[in-house]
Amino acid sequence: MQNFGAFVSHYGVENHGIKNPGTVYWNLTTSMLYEQVTRRNEGKIAHLGPLVVQTGSHTGRSPNDRFIVKEPGSEADIWWGKVNRPFTQENFDYLYRKMLAYTQNRDIFVFDGFVGADPNYRMPIRIITEYAWHNLFARNMFIREFDPENLRNHVPQFTVIDMPGLKAEPEQDGTNSQTFILVDFARRLVLIGGTEYAGEIKKSIFTAMNYFMPKQGVMSMHCSANFGSNRDDVALFFGLSGTGKTTLSSDPNRTLIGDDEHGWSDDGVFNYEGGCYAKVIRLDPKGEPEIFETTRKFGTILENVIMDNSTRRVDLNDDSLTENTRSSYPISHVSNAVRDGTAGHPNNVFFLTADAFGVLPPIARLTNAQAMYHFLSGYTAKVAGTERGITEPQPNFSTCFGAPFMPLRPGVYAELLGEKIQKHGAKVWLINTGWTGGPYGVGNRMKLAYTRRMITAALRGELDSVPMVEEPFFGLSIPQTIADVPDNVLNPRDTWSDKDAYDAQAQRLVGMFKDNFKQFEEIVSKEIKAAGPH
Repeated sequence: MQNFGAFVSHYGVENHGIKNPGTVYWNLTTSMLYEQVTRRNEGKIAHLGPLVVQTGSHTGRSPNDRFIVKEPGSEADIWWGKVNRPFTQENFDYLYRKMLAYTQNRDIFVFDGFVGADPNYRMPIRIITEYAWHNLFARNMFIREFDPENLRNHVPQFTVIDMPGLKAEPEQDGTNSQTFILVDFARRLVLIGGTEYAGEIKKSIFTAMNYFMPKQGVMSMHCSANFGSNRDDVALFFGLSGTGKTTLSSDPNRTLIGDDEHGWSDDGVFNYEGGCYAKVIRLDPKGEPEIFETTRKFGTILENVIMDNSTRRVDLNDDSLTENTRSSYPISHVSNAVRDGTAGHPNNVFFLTADAFGVLPPIARLTNAQAMYHFLSGYTAKVAGTERGITEPQPNFSTCFGAPFMPLRPGVYAELLGEKIQKHGAKVWLINTGWTGGPYGVGNRMKLAYTRRMITAALRGELDSVPMVEEPFFGLSIPQTIADVPDNVLNPRDTWSDKDAYDAQAQRLVGMFKDNFKQFEEIVSKEIKAAGPH
């Protein structure tokens, strides 16, 4: 075994069972990783410096291939079901041995860093990868350590071993396919194989934080966050990929805390990550200038973005590989991002949904009970490309706006969020970034400029004195007027030419909400149950 790099940890890879690897590359700089990527033909350098890579057959997450090891220490806490599938310790051990054998005589890359910007809740992590560009992804997405002495003394509390080239044998290994993402909370270890999609690394670490943080009284959230003129003017944006978390939080008039994953402690909000992971398909340089600029910078990774091999210029409009084209970049690429990743308590909380039925209003004020109802429901549409097999938006209920990454029971997260909203007096809003004037295929996607203006109005307190009207199906309070937004846009029924068709569609969606919420009826109060659709 040969160690390469100036920042080799005294806690070597042998502590993870790895024996006789090839060269172990430790904590390489971005430039050095670029060199390794190109030398290994893992990617190409585009015009102005971003790295362009492809992820093969996996251009999104593989939720059916993710499992949690069933072991005594965590078994009672896990929300077992179709999202958190159990995996035996025996099968995990067997695949672990196969992975350790796979690493023999193979070069590997190690990133040592942290997750959690708040030093009180920061967790040391280690990402061990087969690909150099996956290590650069980890370097972009997590919090870096720059002190050489600290790097040499780094001891991880959670580790991901990522070997895309190792494929499982389902009948022998107990997996659903050749792909596997296995989470063992007892060993504080994740094994990833059979997929080149780097997002699995990020979501594995997020899953770990969603397990450990609530046990310390920290609300763990799948949301973006920013603040206004000061750190006490904080806004949270909950939502699944494609609903606008990154876009809406990247506001040039506000300071970005983070774009995807945060904790809310007694001291305030803090970013889990050190970077951003944005969808870039058909990215509008005028509507989303901050994100667009990151696609033109050295250090950015562009996943499945098409590049002209002659000019080395990328085409962000080309979806020939996937709709889920992605950009991974350090948060330092965002000019108006706060470097320490911390701020105060939120004044406003936004639940983002991409309603494919065209029923929900573009903005509505929620009561605390309604907030809990919609948080547990987590209604949105799965957007094309975020998961394998999804080619167009599909209605989807994702509990806590992030069920695939929430290992604990939903009530744990709902109770924590409810307590913090009430304690700090945060206003809660439901924002529909989806369809208006009809369902998907008939209506149109809500204009980004309108959504931005509505959110700005909420943040500035403009809606505190605006008359509200209650829509009849969900009991949501809709503002009757917002400056620079046509009044008819605010009430979704007014945007449909066929009002009867709208009513029928609304009743259909009401039924879906009620059917989905049956799973929570025994764990919520009568007030929350009554806050649902009529």
